[in-house]
Amino acid sequence: MTPPANNPASAPTATPDRPSSIGRLVAVCIGPGGIPKRTVERAKLTTAGLEGDRHRHPKHGGEARALCLLSAAEKQSLAEDGVVGALEPGTFGENLLIDGLDFADLRPGDRLSFARVPGAGVAGGRVVCELSDLRAPCITLESVDVRLPDLMCGRSGFVARVVEVGGTGELIAGMAVEVLGSA
Repeated sequence: MTPPANNPASAPTATPDRPSSIGRLVAVCIGPGGIPKRTVERAKLTTAGLEGDRHRHPKHGGEARALCLLSAAEKQSLAEDGVVGALEPGTFGENLLIDGLDFADLRPGDRLSFARVPGAGVAGGRVVCELSDLRAPCITLESVDVRLPDLMCGRSGFVARVVEVGGTGELIAGMAVEVLGSA
C-alpha cells in the first residue's frame, strides 16, 4: 500500500545549526530475506518498504524499519578494515546505499528526501523517509566476516519509515538525497 503524499509545506526544513546537505543514492538493494541483497536499478516504495524486499526475522522490517540505509563512507571504512566484499552494495543487508552525506550528523527523527532533482516536491516524484533509529547490527552479519557485527558498531547506518511518496513512488539509483531536518 502506498502512503498518501503529505503536504510539502508541512515538511521539516533545515535549521541554521543543521544546514541542508545533499548526497546521492548510489544503490537500491532488495532480497528474499537475509544477506546479501541484490542491486536493482529501481524499486517501488510502500510504507512496508521496497517491493520485492523481504525479511526472515520478525524483528527486521515493519513500518518503523521499512528501509535500511547505509553510508558509502561507512562501507569504505569497513573495506579498509579488511572486510571482504564490503564495497558491494547489499552486502550488509542495506536497502539504500548513500554517498555524500555525513551519517555522523544524522539523528533519529531526521527526514531525507529522495528526488531526481534536489528540492523537488511531491509532484516531482519526491520520496521522504524519516530515520527511526540507529541500525543495530545483527549476528547474521557473521556470515560476511566473523568480526561482525561488532566491527559495525557505530557505523551500521539507520532504519527508516516512509512518510511521503510522490510521483511513481520509485527509488532510483542516482537520485539526489537531501537532509530536510527533523520532524
